[in-house]
Amino acid sequence: MAGILAQDIKFLPGMGPRKALVLNQELKVFTLGDLIYYFPYKYVDRTKFYTIKEITTLLPYIQVKGKLMGMEVIGIGRNQRLVGYLNDGTGVLELIWFQGIKFITQTVKTGVEYIAFGKPTEFNGQFSIVHPELDEYVPDSTKKEGYIQAFYNTSEKLKSNFIHSKNILKFQYAALQLARGTIFESMPGWLVQKLGMLGLESALINIHFPQNPQVLRDAEYRLKFEELFYIQLKLLHLKADRYKKFKGHVFTKVGNYFNDFFYSHLPFELTNAQKRVIREIRKDMGSGRQMNRLLQGDVGSGKTMVALMSALIAMDNGFQCCLMAPTEILANQHFISIQKFLGDMSVKVKLLTGSTKKGERAIIHSDLLSGNLNLIIGTHALLEDIVQFESLGLVIIDEQHRFGVTQRAKLWRKNFVPPHVLVMTATPIPRTLAMTVYGDLDVSVIDELPPGRKPIRTVHYFENKRAQTYDFIRNEIAEGRQIYIVYPLISESEKLDYKNLEEGYEQIIKAFPMPDYAIGMVHGRMKPAAKDLEMQRFKNRETQILVATTVIEVGVDVPNASVMIIESSERFGLSQLHQLRGRVGRGAEQSFCILLSGFKLGAESRKRIETMVATNDGFEIAEVDMRLRGPGDIEGTQQSGIAFDLKISNLAKDGQILQYARDIADSIISQDPLLEQPLNDILKKQLIALKKNHLNWGSIS
Repeated sequence: MAGILAQDIKFLPGMGPRKALVLNQELKVFTLGDLIYYFPYKYVDRTKFYTIKEITTLLPYIQVKGKLMGMEVIGIGRNQRLVGYLNDGTGVLELIWFQGIKFITQTVKTGVEYIAFGKPTEFNGQFSIVHPELDEYVPDSTKKEGYIQAFYNTSEKLKSNFIHSKNILKFQYAALQLARGTIFESMPGWLVQKLGMLGLESALINIHFPQNPQVLRDAEYRLKFEELFYIQLKLLHLKADRYKKFKGHVFTKVGNYFNDFFYSHLPFELTNAQKRVIREIRKDMGSGRQMNRLLQGDVGSGKTMVALMSALIAMDNGFQCCLMAPTEILANQHFISIQKFLGDMSVKVKLLTGSTKKGERAIIHSDLLSGNLNLIIGTHALLEDIVQFESLGLVIIDEQHRFGVTQRAKLWRKNFVPPHVLVMTATPIPRTLAMTVYGDLDVSVIDELPPGRKPIRTVHYFENKRAQTYDFIRNEIAEGRQIYIVYPLISESEKLDYKNLEEGYEQIIKAFPMPDYAIGMVHGRMKPAAKDLEMQRFKNRETQILVATTVIEVGVDVPNASVMIIESSERFGLSQLHQLRGRVGRGAEQSFCILLSGFKLGAESRKRIETMVATNDGFEIAEVDMRLRGPGDIEGTQQSGIAFDLKISNLAKDGQILQYARDIADSIISQDPLLEQPLNDILKKQLIALKKNHLNWGSIS
């Protein structure tokens, strides 16, 4: 940003150092350019005037033109209010002020025609506007009677320094007047012309001061497209750069390890989705380029099997593999599953975690370095410098969003030629988010459950159905099944009136007494050994009910557990509810998820619960979750090292624009991977400028 746009905002007319400092602190607005790129959050159409008889409470905002017939102060002390009576010939509208009464009485005159604007409310058939915006109506003025008004987000600190939305609008006008003629195009002329978009200066003027609804739509589209386009261009440029710099190991063979497993040890037939994903991975690993692939699949979709078969291809080509998981429970589970799958095959697999004893650790380090070990499964312990490989060919990371960018990079620096990388997640990621957060990866999706799996039946009960729920649990236990009961808290909270784990545990013990029932309890404050012991007892069917917090969200596989009961379900996020539900339904029997809640449900809580009852599709749930929470709060975005500094776009709403922006960016990069052609000069300069301004969208690798 150069020239006028780089000028400090404190020099703007009406600004001054004090207000500038507040804008610096509250909005991170330092220059005219920062201010102009601080966009409105909504618009109100003030081109329409309503008559008083047309007003209804369904209208969010209205503006009325009429004569102020009189004003009176009603009440005394704190209950005092000023009431004005606006008449337009069709009725009377009350204008009410609770604050600034002295100022209003001194500046507003009766018998004068005004335009009143605000939110209408009704009481006993009388409509009123509280604290209206009031402008004197001057019919001979050259000023337009109606316009589309922009509104800006403010904060309490801004308001206390007299910086309201209307003030920001005035500053925008002053900034745009100064900058007019100095805002240069940020996209190539050929691209703006090809897409038939507004020029940048016109778009910026009309985003703050739209001439009409159509030009406002055009301005929004231009600015949203540009923002999303540069994100995609950056990611695809990184990808092209990586392809040029990093040649991957070429795995040409599919040999004995893979074939022996496929024909003699595969415990079930692969789903079509698993077969498709394995083909995509094989193609990547044989291409001569380093694979960087994200594997998405709902809980229980068979990602571990895909990971194992990918590892066997690496082994067939003489390379070692490692699989890293975020917790010991999950690493241990992968180790047990993979050993069970491999059976008597001559594949050497070891487990390395924080609990691995010193002597065994030394043997593992030695076997990895000598090439004696084919596959190492572990936790963060794999990142230690002492862990070295003879020839690491494939890195698999499970629940990858739980690892930071730097941690992941440590693994693939353990080889001179970077290994192929497969990152997996059971947290479904909305398509638009995947394109942004993981835009430099190729994405594979397992969108099919293994045959024989029955969809989990989900119901929502209020607190008054507890006795009925307990009867259902008794019936399931009588059938030989096991039950999870999950609570959101582990100790009493004074602020939150919810059943907590300790109270719940006591309640469950009374309802399901020994010796007829055995109950376990697991929570985050327990020592790992005690937690593992309780988990193991449940897995071995020594306990029938496991009362727990969300520590069981990831990494517990008990096929015999058929019921998941989630207490105070309104307190859980949608993604978390879906992950918890995925703990059941892992066997052949019908499984159930019961969402218990209090009677008072907010709109968002109700929507979350309704979504859970309506669908088992993790991707559909993720889309709803993103619409409710916004992309920045979706699990994984923080750990990915990617800042969601979107100024105007909304990933939950602008999916079509994002897809189009990615397609255009892709076509440019496919013709000019490193942006070396003169017609793409401006694109290259913009990417460098974005990097300097710290708008670095990061790279998974």
